[in-house]
Amino acid sequence: MSQAWPGDGTPLPETPKVSPLGWLRVALRGAVILVTILTGLVLMLFLRLAERPLFAPARPVTPWITQGVCSVTLWALGIRLTVTGDQMRENGAVVANHASWLDIFVLNARKRIYFVSKDEVAGWPGISWLAKATGTVFIRRDRREAGAQVEVFRRRLGAGHKLLFFPEGTSTDSRRVLPFKTTLFAAFFDPALHETMHIQPVTVLYRAPKGQDARFFGWYANMELGPSLLKVLAQAPQGSVELVYHPPLRVADYDDRKRLAKSLEEAVRAPMLTAPAD
Repeated sequence: MSQAWPGDGTPLPETPKVSPLGWLRVALRGAVILVTILTGLVLMLFLRLAERPLFAPARPVTPWITQGVCSVTLWALGIRLTVTGDQMRENGAVVANHASWLDIFVLNARKRIYFVSKDEVAGWPGISWLAKATGTVFIRRDRREAGAQVEVFRRRLGAGHKLLFFPEGTSTDSRRVLPFKTTLFAAFFDPALHETMHIQPVTVLYRAPKGQDARFFGWYANMELGPSLLKVLAQAPQGSVELVYHPPLRVADYDDRKRLAKSLEEAVRAPMLTAPAD
């Protein structure tokens, strides 16, 4: 299991106290989101009964449900999402910086993607159901299983899936990009994938609500999920998030995974270096 990023040594942002009006927002927003997720999950599982035998690994219908659920969730939270750049059309994968549990909703809301996750998540109560229903790829970060990973990636990419993973290996305070780990990139240099693979770097830029700590949306160090959920549900006025889609890189243009990972890391980090301070 990946170790959480401990922070840069500065004190963690304080969790705002929830006012009576804030608790009302928590109840209303939470109810809308819960009903939306459960409705989407039931509909998705029902449609998969027909989708699975007809299309095998391909999922021509159910990813639209995932997008809809995530879009409604962001709307219910009051978080405005903007997009810069074009989504790639080539076959391949997507990499992005990882700042918050919100990343799952943000990245799914605008692109039909399938997350690549550590295999421990498959055993997490509740989360595992959602992850499996949405087609998450579970892998074990072990070099001895590299061959099996290549086969899984080849099969899913061959079905037209865009696989998304977080090369940092952990989430941050939303203000930086950590060095990319290169282990997973090795699979893309296998002859079965190398010549056809493209990888699109994507930057997730969070902007904190007015008057709040710039790291408001960050989820890292020893932060617990419950308080983080609560403060976002209660917040008004709300913050915003921007997705920056960069030009995809062709894997065949690189002779090793370290150089590829470095180029992707630099592309993802660039908008943060020029983003205006909150």
